[in-house]
Amino acid sequence: MCAAFAAGGAVGEPFALPGAAAAVGRLLGLVRLPPSLADFGRRGFRTDRPHARAVLEAHARSFLVGFDTGARAWRDPHAALAEVDPEERGFAYEGAGMFARALDLATAGRARALRRLLAGPGDGYAHLVHVGAGWPLASARLRLPTPPPPTPLLRWLALDGAGFAETFFGGARALARRCRTAPGPEAEAVLAGCGRAVWFLQSADADGVAGLVAALPAPARPALWSGVGLACAYAGAADDACRARLVAAAGPHRAHLAQGVAFAAGARVRSGIVPAHTRAACEQVLGVAPERASAWTEVAARGLTGSADVHAYQAWRARLRELVAPVAPH
Repeated sequence: MCAAFAAGGAVGEPFALPGAAAAVGRLLGLVRLPPSLADFGRRGFRTDRPHARAVLEAHARSFLVGFDTGARAWRDPHAALAEVDPEERGFAYEGAGMFARALDLATAGRARALRRLLAGPGDGYAHLVHVGAGWPLASARLRLPTPPPPTPLLRWLALDGAGFAETFFGGARALARRCRTAPGPEAEAVLAGCGRAVWFLQSADADGVAGLVAALPAPARPALWSGVGLACAYAGAADDACRARLVAAAGPHRAHLAQGVAFAAGARVRSGIVPAHTRAACEQVLGVAPERASAWTEVAARGLTGSADVHAYQAWRARLRELVAPVAPH
């Protein structure tokens, strides 16, 4: 399998899940992700913003709960995941998506765990499941498995998840290394996930986020801002003043920031649970309600949803930027 988590590893250390040679029983019964993985102090993240830190750490803990739930009840995880607080449930499905991908990798797809997770109630969390499925790919240099899942266009969100995991566990050093890689459609998808992680690294501080992104190579910044927008609108921990500073700092990349906000709206609306912070972000950055922003993501995806090609995924993002650019603050 791949390198993913060494439980409680120090900042910047490799992280590893059990290898494919390990017994599947270990995956099912013994692997648990410790709460310390969500500790911003241990990760080396900003800890001088206690409220934002508490909000974002709660999301990270929900991810860990989802992973452990997926390990415990992978054959039918939905009832157990339904016990998670509604606003946190998406993060739990993301964690369950990570375990499902790990199990499928360990069993050469025979477990069909990811398809089980995407079925029924899991369809409402398809974005998050695919993001979580990318975590085990973070340091493995693996391509996405075939055949594609029932939601082929969304499968590329796994690369977003891989980028998030790489930066969340590798910190600023891993982020800088990623931003120096050769450009391309897959690299862009990974960088968007790195941008989401920047929101966590900086504990939702707009100035810290802007400074970190500005210090990175220019070609990486558009995708990074897209990830920042998604994290701001989906995870929250920002007020109106913070969002206004983000919009100002994004400068020429405001359409990318807005596209990320729209992606967050699409994921939240699909789940049927739209928190106040997502609504506030959509209204401030896009000038519309989350439901309208979600509809834009569907319009942008027309004719692309059945494609498993990464160019279709990037075409979707580009179309959405064209839709949101006129309403993004200038």
